[in-house]
Amino acid sequence: MFQGISSLSLDAKGRLSMPTRHRDALIAVDSLLTITRHPHGSLMVFTRPGWAVFSKQVADLPMDAMWWRRIFLGNAFDVEMDGSGRVLVSPELREAVGITKDVLLLGMGSYFELWDKPTYLAKEAQAMQGEMPDVLKGFSF
Repeated sequence: MFQGISSLSLDAKGRLSMPTRHRDALIAVDSLLTITRHPHGSLMVFTRPGWAVFSKQVADLPMDAMWWRRIFLGNAFDVEMDGSGRVLVSPELREAVGITKDVLLLGMGSYFELWDKPTYLAKEAQAMQGEMPDVLKGFSF
């Protein structure tokens, strides 16, 4: 279960250094990760078992969802975490979501979201200004 937020920077080659607190858990599963696009303007980073589950669900979508299959499966890149815990984020994916250097990595349970930092902060501020969804109104905080 991945959770928490990390403020990180990509290096000049577009590599992301995975936070130490997640590295051991990732290596225990497999050093191979899959990165693909998220419809909200970020990237999703999956472990191999997590990707197997997600990609099967996407592959089983009906034909009227073919564009979503293309977005998720057609943009997926397998990457290997190196000995220093770094993964290369492809130039195509970085360009697709506007990632340049400063990023936020959010643990979302079974996967991570990788956001361009200014984009995430702007979207988070917008969400915080809006009405809370009905599904959350019964939560006790």
